[in-house]
Amino acid sequence: MTSALSSIFKAYDIRGLSPSELDPPLARRIGIAFVDYLKAKNIVIGRDMRDTSPQLAAAFIEGARSRGANVVDIGMVSTDMLYYAVASQAKDGGAMLTASHNPKQYNGIKLVRSGAIALSGDAGIKEVRDGALGPEPAALAGPPGALTEQDVSAAYVAHCLSFIDVKKMRPLKLVLDAGNGMGGPTAERIFGGLPFERTDLYFAPDGNFPNHPADPLVEENRRDIIVMVKAKGADMGIAWDGDADRCFFIDDTGEFIPGDFVTALLGTMFAKREPGATIVYDCRASRAVADSVKGAGGVPVMHRVGHAFMKVKMRELNAVYGGEVSAHYYFRDNWFADNGMIPALLLLELVCGSGRKLSELLAPYRAKYFISGEINSKVADVPRALARIEERYRDGRILKLDGISVDYDSWHFNVRGSNTEPLLRLNLEAYSQAEMEQRRDEVLELIRG
Repeated sequence: MTSALSSIFKAYDIRGLSPSELDPPLARRIGIAFVDYLKAKNIVIGRDMRDTSPQLAAAFIEGARSRGANVVDIGMVSTDMLYYAVASQAKDGGAMLTASHNPKQYNGIKLVRSGAIALSGDAGIKEVRDGALGPEPAALAGPPGALTEQDVSAAYVAHCLSFIDVKKMRPLKLVLDAGNGMGGPTAERIFGGLPFERTDLYFAPDGNFPNHPADPLVEENRRDIIVMVKAKGADMGIAWDGDADRCFFIDDTGEFIPGDFVTALLGTMFAKREPGATIVYDCRASRAVADSVKGAGGVPVMHRVGHAFMKVKMRELNAVYGGEVSAHYYFRDNWFADNGMIPALLLLELVCGSGRKLSELLAPYRAKYFISGEINSKVADVPRALARIEERYRDGRILKLDGISVDYDSWHFNVRGSNTEPLLRLNLEAYSQAEMEQRRDEVLELIRG
């Protein structure tokens, strides 16, 4: 193993080209290091539909078993199903072979400890990296751990459906786009028993992504679902990323719904259900989140970006719900883990119960909050660029929770560095389209200068 491979161990997971970077021998060593780090006796493993996933999963299992860990193989599943299996069965940890929304030439591993708490660069991934890339440990005496196979899909579906009152569902028209990722089989099980008229796009899992990349955050990858929502006169479109732990929404007019507006809608829903409930959101988000949650009697708490950090904060505060701009949505009653099906069910319940169109529920947000979306800029020196921003906007209210957040009465923004590239990411919001565009261009000029 070479130190050149250390770059595939990221802030939240392991991800690289496969097999040139992440190959079966390395996956086996990661399995060994993971079990040794957690001192795990019982773990769960799942995989996505990528061509290299079966071989990588088999190698990881071999490594884990060689350290005495018993492995439950739950097969080809979504990432949130892996989280469910680990947490609901009180296992010591779990591994999901997936590169999420990345192109077909990539693969990766998401690692969690007991309770489906993610390993991160701050807690666990560095130790696994050092173990996997260092000298191979001496073989353990004694027999390898046991390997069993298990299908958790029925129990997982029942768990997701427990978040809603199925009797409140009425016949809406839906367009569902799984992007040939793991959302297809899961959505078929979830929505099959509900009274919706569905148009299903790209439900067959295919690691070559023959129709479009499984990354709905990219505008061109939403083209097909938007066209179909308009053609069918659908009430809602729902798309999933490759490993289906994130979901994305299109309203009845064919407009994409930003993740912070989804967080605001669902946060309001939970705050009304549980007065005084804590809702966690990330520092890039629209003020719509905090304003709506407060208005509904909840307590909004801003936190740093990233699922590993969001889950820890939610546990600390016993928050009922959390949401990120990137479309990760977290639930206390899902062991604080993110899930790609529960938000879809909750938003459908909201629309069915309100008797209003989704675009009507969103209208107050769209009339008041004008957001830039996330804009990436390549910069030669990230710390120097951040220092320029802090100096220029020193008269604003500055918060350094994650990168730099600057707050003024009529507008605000967050700039943060990428964990993996020399990039700065800008998210900006104002109370008018004109000011948003003016301030966006002003800050971008400073970043890129």
